[in-house]
Amino acid sequence: MYTIPGHHHISMITKDAQINNQFYQTILGLRRVKKTVNQDDPKMYHLFYGDLSGSAGTELSFFEMINAGSTVRGTNAITQIGLLVPSFESLVFWKERFESFAVQQGEITSYAGRDALHFEDSEGLRMILINNNGEEVPEDWSSWEESVVPQQHRIIGMGPIEIMVRHLDRLATTLTDMFGYIEVSRSADEAIYQSVAGKSFGEIVIKQQEGASEKPGRGSIHHLAIRVQNEAELRYWDQVVKKRGFHSSGIIDRYYFQSLYFRESNGILFEIATDGPGFTKDSSIEALGIGLDLPPFLEERRAEIEANLTPLD
Repeated sequence: MYTIPGHHHISMITKDAQINNQFYQTILGLRRVKKTVNQDDPKMYHLFYGDLSGSAGTELSFFEMINAGSTVRGTNAITQIGLLVPSFESLVFWKERFESFAVQQGEITSYAGRDALHFEDSEGLRMILINNNGEEVPEDWSSWEESVVPQQHRIIGMGPIEIMVRHLDRLATTLTDMFGYIEVSRSADEAIYQSVAGKSFGEIVIKQQEGASEKPGRGSIHHLAIRVQNEAELRYWDQVVKKRGFHSSGIIDRYYFQSLYFRESNGILFEIATDGPGFTKDSSIEALGIGLDLPPFLEERRAEIEANLTPLD
């Protein structure tokens, strides 16, 4: 039986790609590893930020929707993104850095049993810096040496992802019975699961909350993608999803990876995505994220697509 080795990427909505681009590169110090468009609606940017090569598990991705309204927070939504940093001293560094940039933040506290610093981007997307405290991370993650953030404090990759739902048991059962996640802790209204035992890079924190469902807008999270190694594994999971009674999108070729989508019983959208071929399929490591990259089926529309996009740099 195949297992899930961690998160692949997470995708959000931004209203303004220029502001988004500035925040994630200039303030968070992440590398823009791919500047492309939404393959289903190429009038909008699709931006990816991550480590040196945009390794699976480090990728934050954003769709630019210029008509996006405000997010109305509620349940049945992916609500917070954990980002791993090297140490407690890194949290102190980031608190001071956020103060210098007037970034909305809280005090250094704890989250899911680890030192943490909650903050929001300029559109209200909720994130948490988590002290990785020397824990092992995937060996393919590579630091981007041109980051504006000192090496000893750089964001390493994705950590715990928080999902709020009305029915905790339904999502918990999907994670454990279908994907083999391990239960780490459990209370009446919160549970923590890991795809790899003891590793925060594949951790999901489920919180149970009644009330109205979140109304998505700028700064909301669209979906979470989890990792598989290759197409053979993806085909296996496609059958598992269908046998479980969920509707699968079927396998879609996204050029940089292959994936499928399904919604679990609370309506949370998951993507299952392959590690490769990766963002260097049409770019050198050195040139990642500089030009507008398009999959081959959109290349003949390049002039039209570029005319509809506002330059970022």
